[in-house]
Amino acid sequence: MTDPNQPIDPEVSVDAVDAAPGAEEPVEAEVVPQEQPSAGSGAAPGGSSDGDDTTPSDAPEGDVHPDTALAAERLADLQRLQAEYVNYKRRVDRDRAEIQIRAAHDVLETLLPVLDEIQLADQHGDLPEGTPVRTITDKLQQALGKYGLERVGAKGEPFDPNVHEALMHAEWDPQDSDLPTDATETTIVTVLQPGYRAGERVLRAARVAVADPQ
Repeated sequence: MTDPNQPIDPEVSVDAVDAAPGAEEPVEAEVVPQEQPSAGSGAAPGGSSDGDDTTPSDAPEGDVHPDTALAAERLADLQRLQAEYVNYKRRVDRDRAEIQIRAAHDVLETLLPVLDEIQLADQHGDLPEGTPVRTITDKLQQALGKYGLERVGAKGEPFDPNVHEALMHAEWDPQDSDLPTDATETTIVTVLQPGYRAGERVLRAARVAVADPQ
């Protein structure tokens, strides 16, 4: 063991000291490159990230957050309720229009006897032109026409079982100028009671007498 009080010989080199028995060999330190943070990782350069803070991309794709599942379920319920409401509103609007049309037809049907009396009075000459009664009846028929009321059944028309009701079968009169000369099917020769319809609905079929052309 070297005496610490003994002077060091300047001739002794550093290599000799390093090679002395018991001297430890120097260990070369390994330089580990510092890992650079990736872009978008959210960690500041040189800082440490908390292991509990995970981004949505770190979560497994198969896992859905309970709040997300609940929101999707509530959205589906809302969409279903909205579709049901739209269908209900369409049905109500359609029914309302049908009810209004049916109510108008009911009123027109109650006025058919009045129209029959007006027609009979006109046929008997009780409604001359220019009289106040004739003016009133004309305005009444015009007002009812605005609701789609139309008279059906006229002499010389082809017989249509959808709007005509044949009460009798008569002989064809070739001398009658009101009958068409080129008729090829059963034709109305006499109107016993006129019929009426409103739009596509037949309120009352016309009662007629028919004949087959010769």
